[in-house]
Amino acid sequence: MLSILFLLIMINSNNYNIQNKDVIVDCNYTFKEAIENLNSPNELSSDLKLITVLYYSFDDKLHKGQIVIHKDLAKDAINIFEIIKEKKFKIAKVIPIVFYNWSDDKSMLDNNTSAFNYRFIAGTKKLSNHATGRAIDINPLLNPQVFKDRVYPSTAKYDPKKEGTITVNSFIVKEFKKMGWDWGGDWKSSKDYQHFEKLK
Repeated sequence: MLSILFLLIMINSNNYNIQNKDVIVDCNYTFKEAIENLNSPNELSSDLKLITVLYYSFDDKLHKGQIVIHKDLAKDAINIFEIIKEKKFKIAKVIPIVFYNWSDDKSMLDNNTSAFNYRFIAGTKKLSNHATGRAIDINPLLNPQVFKDRVYPSTAKYDPKKEGTITVNSFIVKEFKKMGWDWGGDWKSSKDYQHFEKLK
């Protein structure tokens, strides 16, 4: 009986290892590395948490990434990414902004999904909700912020038919809203299709 049990444990262990080997690691930061050279109030870091997420990318393979987010929203983010993985909704990559030297533009142009970034709203002197880790941008190059006369980032094109694009009927929008998040696609002055936020 014990030998059979041991064999079953070994089989399960081997399957687990095989699955892990099949995962492509996009990043593997420590929390300290993920907020390195951060120019923000020191007390802010105590409200942040680094979480690991799994997702299918555009190569149809399972990837592992990381996201820095407000600690109160970590559970929500883990839940939404688990659903994203189950649905095999394509995510290009999920890498902390430190990789881009805290440049939101560089991150967006790389179609990188992210949350925390201590920065101002583009073109203003008002802090973004990303500055407290209370907002997430998903596939920004596919889901730009659309104004009447321009899009941001400027090289993006919003095409609801493309994989990885978020629309009003997307399960992602519905799942975020179930957890009390707001979606930038509902905004009036512009449509920020990539953007989800939860302030409380």
